[in-house]
Amino acid sequence: MRVECDPQAISGTAFYKFLTSVVVPRPIAWVSTITSDGDTENLAPHSFFSIASTAPPIVQFTSIGRKDSLRNIEDTGEFVVNFSSEPLLELINATAIDFPRSVSEFDTAGIEREASRCVRPPRVAASRVVLECRSHTTLRMGNSTLVFGRVVHAAVDEDCIVNGRPSSELLRPLTKLGGDEWGTLGEVLHLGRIPYEEPGTD
Repeated sequence: MRVECDPQAISGTAFYKFLTSVVVPRPIAWVSTITSDGDTENLAPHSFFSIASTAPPIVQFTSIGRKDSLRNIEDTGEFVVNFSSEPLLELINATAIDFPRSVSEFDTAGIEREASRCVRPPRVAASRVVLECRSHTTLRMGNSTLVFGRVVHAAVDEDCIVNGRPSSELLRPLTKLGGDEWGTLGEVLHLGRIPYEEPGTD
């Protein structure tokens, strides 16, 4: 027997908890931005994150409400997605606090910065992969804003590259689950894609 659930019949908060418990695991975009005056560098995790296009390379994250990341991107047009890995869990969680915009999460959490190559916001020095982005499009949807960023530069720790590409097992990605739950990579399954063959061919 199933428990049926009508989104219109329960509160938005209750259905948010339901959705984020079943759309799992979710990769985390650890987004660094800078205020337009350059005085404050912000850093925050966003767990609604994905690839929107590969040519051109565009990534997308969702800001629920008008967070500092969104406001800074609207003002400057730039951001960095810093890869969220298992060893950085405590630091990532420490940057999820709803600080005032004038407070830098880099400073409050003691996170080392490094300069980006092509954009103003800094990278997280300890992040194993960074994607420097320029804003492509923002799209308001309900209580959220989808932020699309064109990747203008990327960098990865050389120790994480195997056979010419970053290795998931070495990157040790961190994911978000429901509530206060976080996920790690676990077992990696290898299964090749099955090619299509016309019926009757040998």
